[in-house]
Amino acid sequence: MTELLALTPDELLTTTRAVRKRLDLERDVPLEVIHEALEIAVQAPSGSNRQGWQWIVVTDPDIKQQIAAYYRRSWEAYSGVAADAPAEPAVGGEPASVGERIRDSSSYLARVMGDVPVLVIGAITVDEGGELPASNQAGLWGSLLPAAWNFALALRARGLGTTWTTLHLKYEKEVAQILGLPANVRQGVLLPVAYTIGTDFKPGPRADFDAIVHINHW
Repeated sequence: MTELLALTPDELLTTTRAVRKRLDLERDVPLEVIHEALEIAVQAPSGSNRQGWQWIVVTDPDIKQQIAAYYRRSWEAYSGVAADAPAEPAVGGEPASVGERIRDSSSYLARVMGDVPVLVIGAITVDEGGELPASNQAGLWGSLLPAAWNFALALRARGLGTTWTTLHLKYEKEVAQILGLPANVRQGVLLPVAYTIGTDFKPGPRADFDAIVHINHW
């Protein structure tokens, strides 16, 4: 059992952040740690307890680079900025806005995705033909989201980090072919996993509580 950080439940829940620039690209991640975190991940609830999730753990450098190439292509199309473009300096020396910081860190992740020690793809099994429901898909993905969050929490408790990413799904079929996935296994998330540079994460700013909580009616 990997040694855990000394975090209270509330600290674990409020300091598990989306980690991009603070992923340690130089430190190896033992598969045993990934297995521990995934064992906790699959304790999450799923619709009718079907547990239809699948987890593809990628450590092969060549496969990671192939996936990263599709991710980077998708990021550049989405952002309109080349992944290797330098970050724009803050105007007038002012601190960068939250949006600018996220954009900068996302660009960085697109640039280094193939160098992250482990890529974990969370997927879910669907009907034989592999088609997703034409209507509301909340029930389907609601069986994967809690498990992915459990995984992130388990990583944080062990001094590792990740971030929820889906940009590679623009090339889901190409990535599925690289990984040899059956047609009825549909990808939902790509989680780049590494030890974090430092473990001193803090709760993030959030919208005014009273503006988002409604009792009995709007």
